[in-house]
Amino acid sequence: MKIGMLTWDCFGKEDMSEAFKRLGHDVVECPFLDNAEPEDKGAVEGLERQIRESDPDLLFSFNYFPIVAMVCKNLGIPYMSWVYDSPHVRMYHYTIAYPTNYVFVFDSAVYEEFHKGGVPTVHYLPMAANTDRLREMNHFREFGKTPWKPQHEVAFVGALYREKHQFYRRLTGITDYTRGYLEGLIGAQKLVYGYNFVQEALPDKIIKDMQKSLPMQVRAGEVESIEYLFAQYVINRQITALERFELLAAAAEKYGLDLYTPDQTVQIPGCSNHGSLDAYAWAPYVYKMSSVNLNITLRSILKGIPLRAFEIMGAGGFLLTNYQEDFLSYFTPDEDFVYFESREDMLSKIAYYLKNDDERKQIARNGFEKIASRHTYVHRAEEMLSYWKHGEVR
Repeated sequence: MKIGMLTWDCFGKEDMSEAFKRLGHDVVECPFLDNAEPEDKGAVEGLERQIRESDPDLLFSFNYFPIVAMVCKNLGIPYMSWVYDSPHVRMYHYTIAYPTNYVFVFDSAVYEEFHKGGVPTVHYLPMAANTDRLREMNHFREFGKTPWKPQHEVAFVGALYREKHQFYRRLTGITDYTRGYLEGLIGAQKLVYGYNFVQEALPDKIIKDMQKSLPMQVRAGEVESIEYLFAQYVINRQITALERFELLAAAAEKYGLDLYTPDQTVQIPGCSNHGSLDAYAWAPYVYKMSSVNLNITLRSILKGIPLRAFEIMGAGGFLLTNYQEDFLSYFTPDEDFVYFESREDMLSKIAYYLKNDDERKQIARNGFEKIASRHTYVHRAEEMLSYWKHGEVR
C-alpha cells in the first residue's frame, strides 16, 4: 500500500514513516503548511493537485487538519490522523465527521467526549516510542560535549509556560471579583489530580469579563464552546505554569535539578537551566542519564499519557509522573513507573528512589520492556491500519 505522509514541523514523523515501511508499505512524503484552512479555496485546490500527483492509497498526518479532511473527502481517499497536541481545537470542526476520516486521540477523555457526541470517526489510541532507535542512542561522549550535560540526578524536559505572551497575563482589565474567582479556581484545581473541573466552573459572567481583555471567539466552521477555549488555552495553561514552577523549585531546593526548557531566563535556586534541546536528537540522553525523570502533565490533558512519558520509558529512563488515569490501563504503578499525588508525595518519592538504586533501575527496565513489547510505533501503525482494513469507519 502507498501511504502519503504529510510532513510539517512535528515530532515523530521519522518514527512513523519507519513503522509503516517495516509493515511493508511504501511511504511518500507530502510537504504541508499546517496553517492552511478549508475556507481558502486556493489552498484546497493546491492540496488536491499535490495529493493527486502523489496518488496515495491513504493519507496520514500527526494532528488533525480540516483542510486535509476536506481534500480527502473530495478525492475519496481515507484520511488517518493521530492527534498528540492538547488542546487541539481543530478537531472541533464540522469536517471531523466526514466518513473518510480515521482520527486517533491519545487522551481517552477526548475520545469519550466525541463518542458521547455521536461522532464515530474518532478513536482512542495512546502515544508510543521507537525503542529500537532509542536503544541505539549511546553516543554519550558526544552528548557530554553539548551544553546540556546533566549535573544533577533529577531532570525535567519541557516548557514552563511563563512567557510574557501567555494568555493569562493578558487578562489585565478584569474586575477584582473575576480575578479572585480565577485565583480561587486555579488554587482548587492545583490540589486535584485525576479530575479537571475548570471548564464546568466558568460561568457566563466570568467569561464575558475575560473577553474584554482577551476577545477569544469560536472560529467559522468550529463547534467548540467559548468555555472550552478559556478553560484549555488560558486557565489550564496557567495552572500548569504555576504547578511546574512550584514543583520543580521544590525538587531543585532539596535534590538539585537539571531543567531543559525554551525559556533560559528562568532561574530557580538549585536548578541548572540548560535551555532548550532537540527532543528527538538529544532529550533521550537526558532520560538515560538522569536517575529521576519528572513528568508534570499539561492540565488540558485530562486523562491521557503524555508523549514525554513514552519517550522516557522507551529510552530506559525512570519515570516519576503526576497521576493520569490512562496510565493504569497500560502500566502498573511502582512496577513500570511511579506516580505522585501531591508536592510532598513527589519529594518523598524522589528521596526514596534516589536511595534505592536497584529498585529504581528495575522499574526503569520494566517500563522499557513494556513499551518495547506493546507500545512502539509499529504496534500503533498496525492498530490504526486495522480500523481501515476492517471498515469500522465508513
